[in-house]
Amino acid sequence: MAAAGNAAAGFEHMGLDPRLLRAVAELGWATPTAIQAEAIPLALEGRDLLARARTGSGKTGAYGLPLLQHLLRAKEVAQAQAVRALVLVPSKELGQQVTRSLRELAAFCARALRVADLCAHADLAAQRPVLMEKPDVVVGTPGRVLAHLGARNLSLRHSLELLVLDEADLLLSFGFGEDIKALLCHLPRIYQALLVSATFSPEVEALRELVLHNPVTLCPPEPRLPDASRLRQFGVRCETEEEKFLLLCALLKLRLLRGRALLFVSTLARCYRLKLFLEQFGVPACALNSQLPARSRCHVITQFNRGIYDYIVATDEEAPAVPPGQPPRKKRKGAAPSKGKDPEYSVARGIDFQNVAAVINFDVPPSVESYIHRVGRTARADNPGTALTFALPEEQDALARIEDALAGENGESMLQPYKFSMEEIEGLRYRCRDAMRSVTKQAVKEARLREIKDELLNSEKLKVYFEDNPRDLHVLRHDKPLHPAIVKPHLRNVPEYLVPRPQQPAAELQVRPPPPQAPDRAALLSPPPPRHPTDRAHPAGGAPRPPQTAPTSGEGRGVSAPSPPRLCPIKVARDGMA
Repeated sequence: MAAAGNAAAGFEHMGLDPRLLRAVAELGWATPTAIQAEAIPLALEGRDLLARARTGSGKTGAYGLPLLQHLLRAKEVAQAQAVRALVLVPSKELGQQVTRSLRELAAFCARALRVADLCAHADLAAQRPVLMEKPDVVVGTPGRVLAHLGARNLSLRHSLELLVLDEADLLLSFGFGEDIKALLCHLPRIYQALLVSATFSPEVEALRELVLHNPVTLCPPEPRLPDASRLRQFGVRCETEEEKFLLLCALLKLRLLRGRALLFVSTLARCYRLKLFLEQFGVPACALNSQLPARSRCHVITQFNRGIYDYIVATDEEAPAVPPGQPPRKKRKGAAPSKGKDPEYSVARGIDFQNVAAVINFDVPPSVESYIHRVGRTARADNPGTALTFALPEEQDALARIEDALAGENGESMLQPYKFSMEEIEGLRYRCRDAMRSVTKQAVKEARLREIKDELLNSEKLKVYFEDNPRDLHVLRHDKPLHPAIVKPHLRNVPEYLVPRPQQPAAELQVRPPPPQAPDRAALLSPPPPRHPTDRAHPAGGAPRPPQTAPTSGEGRGVSAPSPPRLCPIKVARDGMA
């Protein structure tokens, strides 16, 4: 009841500094979310908190506002400048996002409060001058913070007053358990701790015993995903792998799905294969995975948020879920970690992709939690969103487990069947096969090699090396050109005769053909324009023939009438989207 009262009253009744209230108003936060209404008053009282709230529910504001308020109070009585707050995050991208959010909340008291980001792409020596100035808040991954403590660039034993662990369940699953235990040895005996997470797992309970002291547990009564009025979820059954690519091609090229989207796949190779497949149709997309350098990943996210790209093909790097009753596989003793993968990478968690209209699970997520965090990238705050999950017959069991886990109280599934007919988009199948043949394993390999080459040429760390070794730079620049896949220009545009009748604009269907004219002599002597062999032939007279539906069993083999419209456009009212 108290939380409901605080949410109804607003931020101004929580005892926050006027400068913070002004920043909240500038950000457009009218009323606190459920987790903010419960967490902020308790955190202002100095209590340790263990808070669970779903993705996009305002967890950063829930701990950011009391953190900044605590620092403003401490600065009024303390004279010496010191690092008083530490925020631990599981990934570099999330660290940069948290830093940006804290600076936005402290916009009107920036001279009084300074926030340092240790997740930036710099060496320890380059970040040392920033830490020597003793910023009020330090944001970083446990490994990075521990490295600075070991190098004596940072001291927390006599100054730290508040510790925050964001996305706590990932901190341990990313292998930071030992780093956190070692880091606790550098902290004072008494401090306030806030632990926030989207899920409660055994790892989180272990972290609670390790960090928190007599905490208050907060679990606002909210669904794990937004309700059906904001988030529409569809399941699509695909019989073959080809149908997945065909359906995705139809959704994007026929503009059935409008707006920016995240496409999740299961492996790194499929990430690049799908990216190259989309490029065959003139659909620019960028890849996001753990083998990209952190600087490149942040650059991709920035480009997406600025609207330069509308589609990101991403992997969330989560291991497949272990079936019930089967013991987990033990890692071979002495086995090396996955080559080239960044352990601090996570795209499905924490990162705030802006204005995401839809999430497409091109491959079924390996677990319920993975599905929640993937789909949680859309329908954030009060914005609508759509989620589609493509499932092959062998993926149906995994999708059924997700449906059962997220079913409502009445047992009703949250996944609606996406109504469409493959016969309606059969005309695109030949082009889809043509594009899939172009994206070979060698094309995927060369696409990754080209990406590595670009990273080497643009690397800040290698600039000095190339200055001392110009011949290596010359050889790298003039190496043989790589051709990941041959892009065929005719695939960029979809001819009108391949568009299903329901998708053709009514105005175009009502236009009468011009009266026939006698062809001139030059036209009779000129050869006909070349036509791609995969396109359907036009009937005599030059007018395109609409695609015919196949006769069902029991019907004659004559030409049947076109089937009624069965393609379901997905419309999202966002950024000019239909």
